[in-house]
Amino acid sequence: MTSTLFRGGSFVTWADEPVEALVVEDGRVAWTGTAASAPATDEVLHLSGRCVLPGFVDSHTHLVFGGDRAEEFEARITGTAYAAGGIRTTVAATRAASTQELLARAQRLAHEALRSGTTTLEVKSGYGLTVEDERRCLEVARAITPHATFLGAHVAPDGDAAVYTSLVAGEMLDACAPLATAVDAFCEEGAFDVDQCREVLSAGKERGLGVHVHANQLRPGPGVQLAAELGALSADHCTHLSEADIQTLRDADVVATLVPGAEFSTRSPYAPARRLLDAGVLVALATDCNPGTSFTTSIPFVIALACRELGMTPQEAVLAATLGGATALGQDDIGHLRVGARADLVVLEAPSPTWLAYRPGVDLVHSVFKDGVAVR
Repeated sequence: MTSTLFRGGSFVTWADEPVEALVVEDGRVAWTGTAASAPATDEVLHLSGRCVLPGFVDSHTHLVFGGDRAEEFEARITGTAYAAGGIRTTVAATRAASTQELLARAQRLAHEALRSGTTTLEVKSGYGLTVEDERRCLEVARAITPHATFLGAHVAPDGDAAVYTSLVAGEMLDACAPLATAVDAFCEEGAFDVDQCREVLSAGKERGLGVHVHANQLRPGPGVQLAAELGALSADHCTHLSEADIQTLRDADVVATLVPGAEFSTRSPYAPARRLLDAGVLVALATDCNPGTSFTTSIPFVIALACRELGMTPQEAVLAATLGGATALGQDDIGHLRVGARADLVVLEAPSPTWLAYRPGVDLVHSVFKDGVAVR
């Protein structure tokens, strides 16, 4: 069993006390404290003024898909508004792709995310929309992460949401629940109404799955209130919120997962992060990586957007991209570097996390450790 001391830099750990040094042993954080009191270890890693953060936790992605939607993106650049129906384009391409093709792309994207500091990923299904294809997408998701979310209620493939909802909440969920850790539904005009989402999410919850809700993305709606009603881990997107919605999120302890990359891509209004934070709501930041509305795996990019467009401070943004994401996934041993946490660390070629927003678009990741092992 090898122990490693990290010292000589700055640390963001989310511990109550300032940290000047940190020891990793057996894949976990074994000790934190002052540099002068650091214990003897097998190895010493001198940080040379660099900054150490918890590994980023991306709690909302759609990495399993076929094809691309570059033409749709170009159309939006010239003024076409985003609508949920574009998802069906990806559904057709995903069904046509082989499982190996889907896996190869998802692995490439997961590796890309890891190199930019994301050590934990959530991955949704939602581009198969048949029993066989949704299960196949979840099998791919589980090959790259333990955090796989069943999103059969993404859109109704034939436009008949009522009939399709019964399939999703019944036969499809029966086939997919054993592979999933959570269930999600797109509560939005053009996708599923609140009663249809309630049916699917309640059925998933009865099978022991955590609950997420695509909520209030394109316009005001009932998604946030449904998330609170069902005791969801998170309400995601949260672009159009009333004061009542914000108070509901706070009172129900539902994480508001914000995805500014999607708003950047679609030229939509940004989520009201400042109002959420000032009200005491726990916020997570995620990439929403998908081929239609946010084709990025970069949490550093999302952090820069959050600081520039959502009014978040660098500390708030990094907290949201680490501990916030972990809470949205119901995990308590990631997203921080307190004693006992998994040793998932990002070392920045910078003295503080402020530089992630200060130098947007620049790769500041010096190294990445997953379970104490250097992976970059």
